[in-house]
Order: sequence, then structure tokens, then C-alpha cells
Amino acid sequence: MRTEKEMYDLILGVAMCDERVRAVYMNGSRANPNVKRDLFQDYDIIYAVTETASFLRDPSWISVFGEVLVMQEPELMDHTLGKKTDFDTRYAYLMQFADGNRIDLTLLSLLQLQKEYGEDALTVPLLDKDGILKPLGVPTDEEFWVKRPTQAQYAACCNEFFWVAPYCAKGL
Repeated sequence: MRTEKEMYDLILGVAMCDERVRAVYMNGSRANPNVKRDLFQDYDIIYAVTETASFLRDPSWISVFGEVLVMQEPELMDHTLGKKTDFDTRYAYLMQFADGNRIDLTLLSLLQLQKEYGEDALTVPLLDKDGILKPLGVPTDEEFWVKRPTQAQYAACCNEFFWVAPYCAKGL
């Protein structure tokens, strides 16, 4: 299995050598300072790109990351199922490699980057060729903490439970 340093060097090396990639950032568990590292953590990486079409025309470009055992392309799956997609703004490759590493790599247009960068409090900028990534605070997982529900949320949840409970009997 490649080490964390090897993976970061690869992810950033590919981005540095490709003029279409203007910035790179990470979110997810590796961006969370409160998460203990483990062998199964993936790399949730976003490449901010000038355009996505050339990447999609030649899918072999991802081979630089390693031997892919299994891959999922969520936008392609959604498109195939008739769901609304926009390959020009976002396209993801969820890749499991033979050495055990996994990268969830999203190509994000620069326009879409402006709309959503920093919405996730677990965001760590890794590379910024053009100074387009605004400064962010220290990554925090606070939005994921379990919170006591309000009285209205609790009542709504109970109501929903009792409303659907008869379906269990009906299903049996």
C-alpha cells in the first residue's frame, strides 16, 4: 500500500503538471483533525479545473493514479438513469486501487468552485496556482455532531414513526 505521503505527492504532482487543474483541496475524514487515521480512509480530493470535457474525452488519464480495481462514476450513473446532470460543472471518479488506497476525485469547474468552496467546514486547501481559494478557518466537524432535537423536530419524528408503523403490519 502506498503511504500517505506517496499519495499526496501523486495527487499534487498530477495537478501541478496539468495546466487544466488550477487548485486542489480536500475534505472528508482526512481533513478532520479529530479522526484517527486508519487503513480504510479514502482521499476526498477536488480538482478545480478550467474545463471538464477534455478529461472526459480521454478517461485513460486516471491511470496515472494506479491500477483501478473498481470505479464508480456517479454523474455518469445518474445520467444513464435519466437524472439531471451537468458534466461541465462536476464529474467524479470514485476509485479503489489494487494497493488498497482509494481516491474520490471530483473535477469541479472554476465557476462551480466559486459557488461551493468552503461550504464544507472540513475543507483543507492543498494547492492554489492562481490564488482563487479563499482563506478558511481551521477544519471542524462540529456540523456533524449529534445535537438535541428541538421539541418540534422530536414531535415530527414521533408523528412520522406512528404514521408509517402500520405499513410494517401491512408488509408482513
